[in-house]
Amino acid sequence: MAHDNKVMRSINLAGEGLCVDVFQRPDGSFGFDEFRRDPEDPRGWYPVGFYSALSFDSFDAALAGATPKIAWLKDAL
Repeated sequence: MAHDNKVMRSINLAGEGLCVDVFQRPDGSFGFDEFRRDPEDPRGWYPVGFYSALSFDSFDAALAGATPKIAWLKDAL
């Protein structure tokens, strides 16, 4: 995900090893991606979903698009 995207909401799975970020791009479109972090890896979060190229017209549409693609997300909302 480009650094100029603004994260609108970050949703963590219990244990904070996985998260989904819903973001807004500079062009006004929205997207999401799934990230993982391992406690033993000092590099931090890295993408594992590779959904960031998907584009939505609104925050709500992006979140609705993420829910069926990321198995744990529905229970985390």
